[in-house]
Amino acid sequence: MDMQPVRLSHLSHGGGCGCKLAPAVLQQLLSEQPAAEPFRQLLVGNETADDAAVWQLDDETCIIATTDFFMPMVDDPFDFGRIAAANAISDVYAMGGRPIMALAILGMPLGKIAPATVREILRGGASICAEAGIPVAGGHSIDCPEPVYGLAVTGIAKPAEVRRNSGAKPGDALILTKALGVGIYSAAFKKDSLTADAYAEMMGSVTLLNKIGAELAQDPDVHAITDVTGFGILGHGLEMARGSGLTVAIDQARLPLFREAVSLARQGYVTGASIRNWDSYGSSVVLPEGTELWQRHLLTDPQTSGGLLVACAPDRVEQVAGRIAEAGYPSARIVGYAEVGPPQIRVI
Repeated sequence: MDMQPVRLSHLSHGGGCGCKLAPAVLQQLLSEQPAAEPFRQLLVGNETADDAAVWQLDDETCIIATTDFFMPMVDDPFDFGRIAAANAISDVYAMGGRPIMALAILGMPLGKIAPATVREILRGGASICAEAGIPVAGGHSIDCPEPVYGLAVTGIAKPAEVRRNSGAKPGDALILTKALGVGIYSAAFKKDSLTADAYAEMMGSVTLLNKIGAELAQDPDVHAITDVTGFGILGHGLEMARGSGLTVAIDQARLPLFREAVSLARQGYVTGASIRNWDSYGSSVVLPEGTELWQRHLLTDPQTSGGLLVACAPDRVEQVAGRIAEAGYPSARIVGYAEVGPPQIRVI
């Protein structure tokens, strides 16, 4: 018997990177994990909440390993697969690496989703992997109450080109490569309030691979890179601040935003993750006096397959930002700087 069509976004309680555990909860869960110091070849572990693990094989090669998966934020299965794959691969680019292969992670509610729909999810993911020039070499699947899809991705990099979120230096300028507003748009989508043009704008951003990260890592004046995902620009900026032992200043007037993000945020289209994010790290953020709630929601908005936050030498920032824009990231903007001070975010 044919199965009735279902809305993927209505089969899950959350979607995209808005599914991530709140930063405070994650910190509690990881607080008693064993230290990685005995493994001298492990260049990057979980000590600074970086984007992926890095293992140095020899003087010329590092292996980058990451995994990312979530529930649907859209209804089109092909689009869901594309978003999830682009988001997972981004972690390798954020470390300055080049992906070489992926394994699929699949959990589907048997009896609720037709096999043809699942095949479209997998096809969407494979299409993005093909765009990245890598194979989906295998994977694992389970029967799951809510639909889940993602990838475990392996990449490589030269040791000197690995870029951590903890390498920012005092005076560095900060560049954000993509516009913000994914969580706000997905909240509006789930309530049937997102226009077709806005959906197309969102899809254009969340399926754009962050390949520029591997190129930027070849520049010694680029000191730190991280991707902005479920914790929002404030959360991932704070990880950079804490890892680097600096204050990160974010100029909210310079932040690139989706065209309808302000309007929708004013109307209350925000995710629960945005609220959880603020509850987790708001004590480490200094907001300007008079900041309104909708403005705060833009700053904590969870991004799915978001852009890269790049710290580079101030005398090179215009050149680097121009290079990013020319590489196909028209929303790239200089959004702040790092300064000597306590590990916090200062919004200006």
